[in-house]
Amino acid sequence: MTNKPVLIELSETPASPADAPPVQDLSDPVSDRPEGRAMQIAARLAARPASRLARFFWQATVALLGFVISVAAWRFVENLFAANPVLGWVGAGLLAVFVFAAALMGLRELAAFARLRRLDRVHREVTAAAQADDLAQARKVVTHVSGLYAARPEMDWSRARLAERAPEQLDTTTLLNLAETELMAPLDAAARLEIEAAARTVATVTALVPLALADVFTALTANLRMIRRVAEIYGGRAGSLGSLRLARTVLTHLVATGAVAVGDDLIETVTGGHLFSKLSRRFGEGVVNGALTARVGVAAIEVCRPMPFRALQKPRVTNLTGRALTGLFGKAKASQSDD
Repeated sequence: MTNKPVLIELSETPASPADAPPVQDLSDPVSDRPEGRAMQIAARLAARPASRLARFFWQATVALLGFVISVAAWRFVENLFAANPVLGWVGAGLLAVFVFAAALMGLRELAAFARLRRLDRVHREVTAAAQADDLAQARKVVTHVSGLYAARPEMDWSRARLAERAPEQLDTTTLLNLAETELMAPLDAAARLEIEAAARTVATVTALVPLALADVFTALTANLRMIRRVAEIYGGRAGSLGSLRLARTVLTHLVATGAVAVGDDLIETVTGGHLFSKLSRRFGEGVVNGALTARVGVAAIEVCRPMPFRALQKPRVTNLTGRALTGLFGKAKASQSDD
């Protein structure tokens, strides 16, 4: 009997090996990749809106405590007068000093809110002048922007150059670009230094401090301080309440737009963090938390800057993070290896 080959016809084309799904690296699961959890948690905590019931509760609590403290202070002074008139006058004087100091603090907070509103108003005026292409309006706006820094000696040279060259400009765009170049360039440089310092702090604590929630606390405090410093640099020196409101505005915007997460503009930094995570997961988390801090800083610049970015380039997160973390983890790894 002769053996003949048997031909089997397939109804479908066999799958190609190239179409097979890639083999997952079990030593590097997705859950182990750095995601900047500390910054994401801190941002969501700061941006979480309070409910009406919670606001009503805290307002009632503050009102009650204020009333109780006021009555107790008044009774305390009355008892001092009953015991000894001299002690009563001393207590009344101290109470008056406290009330005066509290009033000054309240005025400072109101002035801080006014400065922030002024920055926002000037920003809208610059945008309106650019869109309307009105040279007369642009000259007024440039005067307003320059006036923001009249009391700052370090800005005298920039303001003098602007005042000298502004009358020569006969085009709205050219005039606004000149104002941005002369006034905003040194402020942008100072803001970048603040952002880099905050990113370095958050990354270092995340990578080197093993305490639970230490990275979240550091991310909150460092970002709040950074946002406050950025506002001060651009002329919107904020008080305590103003800083909290400004920080909440910035972080709420980032959370709403999904910017407090790893995105395309962080791909280079995340890649570096992923490589660091091969050696230590905390190093990788430190890199990404530092990058997300830089992203918050860029958003703070956009909110606080009285002029939108036109002539000058907006800071990039990857550039800020690269300068902030250059050599940082190399030194950290070397110190750990020495130990």
